Amino acid sequence: MMTAAAKSAERIYAVLIRHLYILRGSKARIIEIIYWPSVQMILWGFISRFFAMSGGQAGMGQKAFGILLGAVLLWDMLFRTQLGVTLSYLEEVWARNLGHLFVSPLRPWEWWMAMMVFSVLRALAGMLPATILAIPFYGYSLFDLGLPLLFFFFNLMFMGWWLGFLIMALLLKAGQGAETLAWALTFFLAPFCAVYYPISSLPGWLQPVAQAMPASHVFEGLRSIINNGVFEASHMWWAFLLNCGYMAISMFLLQLSFNSARKAGTLLQSGE
Repeated sequence: MMTAAAKSAERIYAVLIRHLYILRGSKARIIEIIYWPSVQMILWGFISRFFAMSGGQAGMGQKAFGILLGAVLLWDMLFRTQLGVTLSYLEEVWARNLGHLFVSPLRPWEWWMAMMVFSVLRALAGMLPATILAIPFYGYSLFDLGLPLLFFFFNLMFMGWWLGFLIMALLLKAGQGAETLAWALTFFLAPFCAVYYPISSLPGWLQPVAQAMPASHVFEGLRSIINNGVFEASHMWWAFLLNCGYMAISMFLLQLSFNSARKAGTLLQSGE
């Protein structure tokens, strides 16, 4: 005869086993457990290295404040834009609405354009209050960057769009088990985007990877304005050209995944 305590322990064990089986059956969940601590370690390790390298430079403390706060606000623009695209797709999946959308005259490119517009509105709704609040709280105005700020915004939104479409392509291919990519992929790229530190702070073998990231050129441009008062247009051109190339690749992969999902009938089966 089992005691009440033993029965409770058995039920607790059953729930535990259930979640362990779920974890074992999902590579994405296992990777996520390892992923976040590793990315945090790499990111803050490079930030610390940057401060160690620049500690002796005159006036670096004041400049670093502007660089870090500006980088935080601009990086959020990229992340919110990407999330706006990805979550728009996931909302349709969770509501089992994909089938309804595509029995209508709606074309895929029209759906994607609507996502891009919505992602910008969503990103601006989140970022503008934060940017304005930084003025009374810290005496820092991102708007002081002037016209270059528009170039920074555009290139970061552009990167957010193609990242969102790339994640959509992966979700269409891999299914809802890969939902964690909606939040994880952008942060995975963060250490290589030189958000809070210059590309020169990275090890030599990682610097070409950073040079291939459009966001790296945006943040190098931000640091150039704050440190030297110079707007380097070449960084914006590199960011734009890289974004165009990556957008073409992501749209190709998205169309490929969409066609495959439509033929396989998985668009109608997607949902909670």
